[in-house]
Amino acid sequence: MLSPASPSPSPTAASRNADWQQRSRRHVWHPCTQSSRLDAVPPLPIARGEGVWLIDHDGRRYLDATSSWWVNLFGHAHPAINAALKQQVDVLPHVMLAGCTHAPAVELAERLGALTGGVLGHCFYASDGASAVEIALKMSFHAWRNAGRGGKRRFVALRQGYHGETLGALHVTDVAVFRDAYAPLLGDAHLVPSPDARGAQPGEDAAAVAQRAADALGALLAEQHDGIAAVIVEPLVQCAAGMAMHDPEYLRRVRALCDRYGVHLIADEIAVGCGRSGSFFACEQAGIWPDFLCLSKGISGGYLPLALVMTREAIYQGFVDDDVARSFLHSHSYTGNALACRAALATLDLFEREDVLNRNRTRAARILQRLQEGLGVRPVDHLRQRGMITAFDVREPGERFAERFHLAARSEGLLMRPIGGTVYLMPPYAIGDGEIDRLVEGTLATLDAVAAPHAAKEARDVALA
Repeated sequence: MLSPASPSPSPTAASRNADWQQRSRRHVWHPCTQSSRLDAVPPLPIARGEGVWLIDHDGRRYLDATSSWWVNLFGHAHPAINAALKQQVDVLPHVMLAGCTHAPAVELAERLGALTGGVLGHCFYASDGASAVEIALKMSFHAWRNAGRGGKRRFVALRQGYHGETLGALHVTDVAVFRDAYAPLLGDAHLVPSPDARGAQPGEDAAAVAQRAADALGALLAEQHDGIAAVIVEPLVQCAAGMAMHDPEYLRRVRALCDRYGVHLIADEIAVGCGRSGSFFACEQAGIWPDFLCLSKGISGGYLPLALVMTREAIYQGFVDDDVARSFLHSHSYTGNALACRAALATLDLFEREDVLNRNRTRAARILQRLQEGLGVRPVDHLRQRGMITAFDVREPGERFAERFHLAARSEGLLMRPIGGTVYLMPPYAIGDGEIDRLVEGTLATLDAVAAPHAAKEARDVALA
């Protein structure tokens, strides 16, 4: 079923789609994709975007239910962000941030620091989420070394956690399909149980699961804290784990344990920050601040690659020294890119001008209500929501479920990519009531088309996100 606004494809338009698909298969190495499946699942050629919609060269429209890999906040081609970028490109597209500075980088650091009440008052810029994680890990180890505690060099991560795919980020990632091939190149992090609320035992609620997981972390820190630099967590939602959600109590307990045992806390808010989990920073819902906070994805509104690590004054001061070996010399050529920072400032302006978080609560409630009404006796479990992230798990999803669901959703005018057997909805904040209804109706129709039990075969489903 096409969107009512989608025209029937003409032969000429169809040939344009096919041409772009063929050229892309020939020359582009697509991420998170089995190259052997590109003929069966050709890439969708997108010509333009409008709000929550993406339009292909046929003129077909697809509701961007994943916010284009969780980056788009306020819709595609938002006029305010467009205008800010057009103004900036005429003034200063980029200048190196080593030995120079510029207004967008300074203003963005100031405004983000103010949102933490000044607790995290220093921003180090990078280009993508994995880079931000690498920076936080290096900063933590280096800070302890500068403090005369160079033996604190190991990290603690959660089971099922995902923090990126560069080697340092993979070191603290526990997703086998990304990690296993490169295991010989990686060090071993301590892995502790996830507080995933789906793991509740009879009589337990989400808070009890959080306490049980925190107790396991506490036992590890009590024994080995002298060798541990930091604990890294994805606050509230472990997205690549199938939108595994946990109670904020876990974050409170982890913060207390890190304080007790002298260990840094790194909050990877790359996917869950910028309002996605219900508050601007996910950590706010637990009433805590980490020692390092990583942001990327939505911070630029989904326009340009940008990442940053926010940290405390005391940690920054530990690197202020005439000895170059005590300085943090990590760098990227496009660190603090002026265009990306200006897009981020325009994004923060939208949060300030519009009642975004409250409006999102209303929209999220509608998504959840419509799903609760529609899922009924369909074969799913664990319908759950945190902010603008809603998910459920399909029983017996069968072979290549994510791939089959993705293709079926296209025919419903939706762009969706389940994670394993987990279907999730993470649309841009610009979605309206009618578009929410269309998203839910299309999701249910897609589920009905693909959720019949399938015999498991040897093929592995790697359409992960």
